[in-house]
Amino acid sequence: MRRRESLTLDMTPLVDVVFLLLIFFLVTSVFKKEELALLLNLPEGKEGGKMVEKKEAIIEMGSDTLAYNGRPITLDALDDALAKIGDKQLPVVVRIDEKVEYGRIIKLFDMLKKHHLSNIALVEKEGGTK
Repeated sequence: MRRRESLTLDMTPLVDVVFLLLIFFLVTSVFKKEELALLLNLPEGKEGGKMVEKKEAIIEMGSDTLAYNGRPITLDALDDALAKIGDKQLPVVVRIDEKVEYGRIIKLFDMLKKHHLSNIALVEKEGGTK
């Protein structure tokens, strides 16, 4: 009489496939997590395509002149104008002539610091190096 052998599945290839799938899902979940960190929850605007521009304060300083938002001004009047700025995160664009004395520049930056205006952008001439 013939003895019947029981049929069994070889589990080694199945374990290998499951192990490879596990590694695949672990690796892709890490990448997916990094992608989610870059997604932004942007607010919807009521006016579809219109862009709202944030205002900025523009200060121009020459060797003897000073201008605020395109109008000539004195240093004391600039101090008063900066005190009236309500939004302390308002961008302040500063254009300074290269011949301005260092002391005047320090006075301007002390004034900006006094009024807690720290969002400052220094503008340079376009076109690269000399």
